[in-house]
Amino acid sequence: METWRSNIWEKTLSFVKMVHAEGGLDLFLGYLYPSQIDVGAIRELQRKGIPCVNFFCDNVREFRSVPTAFFPFDLHWVPEFEALPMYRKAALPFLHAPMPCWIPNQLRTVSTTESEPPTFLGSADTLRKNLFSKAIFAGAEILIRGPGWDESNRQIHELKTNSKKWQRVINQYLFTKKHGLLSPGAKLINALYPNISIEIPKKHFAPTVFGEEYFKVTRTSKITLGVNRVPAARRPWIWPLKYSRLRDIEAPMLGACYLTEYTEGVAMLYDLGKEIETYRTPFELVEKVNELLASPQKRAELRSAGQKRALKDHSVPATLKKILLRLGQAHNR
Repeated sequence: METWRSNIWEKTLSFVKMVHAEGGLDLFLGYLYPSQIDVGAIRELQRKGIPCVNFFCDNVREFRSVPTAFFPFDLHWVPEFEALPMYRKAALPFLHAPMPCWIPNQLRTVSTTESEPPTFLGSADTLRKNLFSKAIFAGAEILIRGPGWDESNRQIHELKTNSKKWQRVINQYLFTKKHGLLSPGAKLINALYPNISIEIPKKHFAPTVFGEEYFKVTRTSKITLGVNRVPAARRPWIWPLKYSRLRDIEAPMLGACYLTEYTEGVAMLYDLGKEIETYRTPFELVEKVNELLASPQKRAELRSAGQKRALKDHSVPATLKKILLRLGQAHNR
């Protein structure tokens, strides 16, 4: 593992030095987990006058505090609004900017065709199952496409083993060490209040789509649905962790009429009700779906305004401009 990482860094440094020597390198931007970071390599780049920026998503799900391995970077690209207090507490320089997303030029228009029903595209997990089963039971006419939904009528449980008692104690210690003291409480609450989903009728499932077909379904669904709750060891299912995800950028960029789960981060990205729509509960999801289905004009307005906002303010070039501006300001101080 160390040899592999060393080789990757050697090749990266060689490339960076070559480009920098030709006067064409403004910064080093990485997407690195703590275990992948070589502090010596970061310092070498900085010694040559190359600022180093690290992007990381899933901060709030993976960490309780910013890993010390992240500290050497000149700037941190943080996409989750909910993770900002973590970086403030660590007194690290950060830029709050959306998830990086790029779509082909030919898809940066609004489709005039609506050939698909309200659709969610994504894999199954216990929180999504619970959300959609309640919404469908309440009358939502939606379609679900993605891995794992064909088995959606079976409850998802953690694997249980017949390991020895001392091994279970060790496992619990390691689990608590990684996820914090709240994690055993979350497990207890989940055991007391199991996440039992209502059976979803098979008519609500369709085959998984990838590539161009994925783009097509996202663009031509009357409503494209998003879910921002995620399974997390520190949170019981009745109080799920929620934060804005990549789909909140991708779907509007593709010109979708987008309805996603509300988070504070989403509210900072869009003018809600004019560029995208949001819901907070399964029952509000049903209401919003029905309202949008009844108004072709509203759907068209959301498609146009949402795509315009995403391409203008939430694109990778827009974020890179902010990063360079921030680094320039820091350099001039």
